[in-house]
Amino acid sequence: MKFTLSWLKDHLDTDASVAEIADTLTDLGLEVEEIVNPAERLKEFTIGKVVHAEKHPDADKLRVCKVETDEGEMQIICGAPNAREGITVVVCKPGMYVPGLDITIGVGKIRGVESYGMMASERELELSDEHDGIIELPSGAVGDKFIDWLAENDPSKVDTMIDIAITPNRPDALGVFGIARDLAARGLGTLKTHDHTPVPGDFPCPINVTIDQDTADGCPLFTGRMIRGVKNGPSPQWLQDQLKAIGLRPISALVDVTNYFTYDQNRPLHVFDMAKVQGDLRVHRAAGGEKLVALDDKEYTLGAGQMVISDDNGPESIAGIMGGVATGCTEETVDVFLESAFWDHVQIAMTGRALKINSDARYRFERGVDPEFTIEGLERATQMILDLCGGEPSDVVIAGDVPSHHRAYKLDTDRVQSLVGMDIPESEQRQTLTRLGFRLEGSMAHVPSWRPDVQGEADLVEEVARIASLTKLKGKPLSRLTDGITSAVMTPMQRRQQMARRTVAALGYNECVTYSFIDQPSAALFGGGDDASMLANPISSEMSHMRPDLLPGLLQAAARNQARGFMDLALFEVGPAFTGGEPGEQVTQISGILIGRTGPKDTHGASRPVDLFDAKADAEAVLSAIGAPAKVQILRDGAAWWHPGRHGRICLGPKKMLGVFGELHPKVLAEMDIKGPAVGFTIWPEEIPLPRKGKTTRAALNQSDLQAVERDFAFVVDASVEALTLVNAAAGADKALIEDVRVFDEFIGGSLGEGKKSLAITVRLQPKDKTLKEQDIEAVSDKIIAKVTKATGGVLRG
Repeated sequence: MKFTLSWLKDHLDTDASVAEIADTLTDLGLEVEEIVNPAERLKEFTIGKVVHAEKHPDADKLRVCKVETDEGEMQIICGAPNAREGITVVVCKPGMYVPGLDITIGVGKIRGVESYGMMASERELELSDEHDGIIELPSGAVGDKFIDWLAENDPSKVDTMIDIAITPNRPDALGVFGIARDLAARGLGTLKTHDHTPVPGDFPCPINVTIDQDTADGCPLFTGRMIRGVKNGPSPQWLQDQLKAIGLRPISALVDVTNYFTYDQNRPLHVFDMAKVQGDLRVHRAAGGEKLVALDDKEYTLGAGQMVISDDNGPESIAGIMGGVATGCTEETVDVFLESAFWDHVQIAMTGRALKINSDARYRFERGVDPEFTIEGLERATQMILDLCGGEPSDVVIAGDVPSHHRAYKLDTDRVQSLVGMDIPESEQRQTLTRLGFRLEGSMAHVPSWRPDVQGEADLVEEVARIASLTKLKGKPLSRLTDGITSAVMTPMQRRQQMARRTVAALGYNECVTYSFIDQPSAALFGGGDDASMLANPISSEMSHMRPDLLPGLLQAAARNQARGFMDLALFEVGPAFTGGEPGEQVTQISGILIGRTGPKDTHGASRPVDLFDAKADAEAVLSAIGAPAKVQILRDGAAWWHPGRHGRICLGPKKMLGVFGELHPKVLAEMDIKGPAVGFTIWPEEIPLPRKGKTTRAALNQSDLQAVERDFAFVVDASVEALTLVNAAAGADKALIEDVRVFDEFIGGSLGEGKKSLAITVRLQPKDKTLKEQDIEAVSDKIIAKVTKATGGVLRG
């Protein structure tokens, strides 16, 4: 949004400098992107007078001029046709930068004659496009600054231009008046009020306007009037200068008036040449396929449903975006129809994007204009056209009604402190909102129609804080809620996840962060891939389902690494897996995989292929680190993606599963393109029971100083008996005295016979209160033999 300082002062009575205005605008949220001050580029140029001029000896079109300057008489060679004795000129001395030529003047020779500078034209100083001759000043003393002369005689030439960035939530700042309102609310000046008197119509408007019923949601209000007998031509110099200063090209008085109101009041308008309009005007939706040549001389094909303004000949304007060239105004225009309408911002944006049209009208309508200013904007533009072009106005024709945007919110003056942290008196808050156009009735603040962004009580607080300046906000340390050490912030599950990450990383794994979305075939391999976990709008076919487990993502990462030559891998991830598509149907997992060998090749044979016991050891280490009980059961019957004979479930009883470890099924590995066996583990930290009583310290070390005793037993059992059954039976013989039971040997064949095997175990007995005697050891041994015999049907091997 560009505007000039003089344009701003049309609405704001202020003595503030440009720097103060720029700093205040940025502080108000209207960030200044550029300031163009002609005084900076023209401050060095001075006024001189040509005291003598004669033809160049070697060039017919050049003249050698003697110019009186503040540094004495200087010789300047000039090729301008109006270079002559007696004129007052603008002098550019050697060493000065000429912006229009983008060069620095130096001393030079032209056809053998020395020249000390130049006399400038308006284009060379970027004052206009005029370059047929050098500047001739009607007055001015030799040596005076040219910028001072311009400020006194032609101030529009040195008007400062300010360019600000407008965020989408502030359409009111797309008009100079809205910017002035914000500055006045800050206290940088006084907002000027402009009295408005409706222009009476001299005759009934001959054009009738209708809005189709299916278009009323896109165009709630359409107003206009005819002005006959206008004299269109160049607009006055002040209007042309204002438009040029912000980069607009003056076209004609009628068009320039509409552009002026677009930038001055954020009120886009349009004028139709009545001589080119056939019949009445109708606002409707295009059927699709209609063609229209717009004012940018480009032909557009309208899409079905896009809003247009048509006469009997067909579409004449793309509603709210750009008029058609067929009904555009020219210097021959005598009668015009002036339009002021309110359009739905969403539909304008959709049409503009579809047709790829960027216009000032579209830019404002799609962000929002003041609906209640629709008729007033028409009246003010009518008055300006009458002042500049003459003519007679008709009565105003109105189709539709002003849409209601009335809303009010409670002003809680204490919320400024709680939401922003600023202490602003209630009276100042109310004055701020009043200056911004809010109407206060008791504790209710009624939002002005030009502020569509204010949608709640918090927005009122934001306005108060914005005007008061957030730079006044001072940081304060948060007060302690309790004395001493504050309570922990992390939840028990978060602490478990953190400890699990540290533990697995310390075991030599690399952490992965894979997508929560995987392809359907991979999800199906791990018990998922159904419609409940399917995404409604996946970003690709490889991310169509929520992952039912972390293992498929890890295996995919492993496959990518193997494809690049990395065969020995240890990867892990901590994250959610999804059992369904509803909220709450997710669980946290800790998963890891091992592929390849335990280490590099070694002459001493230390390197070996990883096996399920590596995965078991790592899973047990993680469980121990996150607080799982030491005594657990290892059971079979894991999920289908584990090898049926090489895995185990880590459980607290048959129904409470803490984790699973083992070798992954060969079919799953083949589907996932994994080379070689792979082992892994999955742990569910939420299944681990929480401590009954939270403690900030570890429990005291309970260690016996009495000698432990180990006894070995070998049992002959059926080959189908699992070693775990035997171990659990032995451990249950005396839970207080037996500390550990482990298998150290398995023998099959020989004299045992068909279908038999021998399992040898070591039982560690740890006394607590007294040293064990031989009879105590024998008593426990008898219990162990009895328990194992009962549980397995085996006999003690002789």
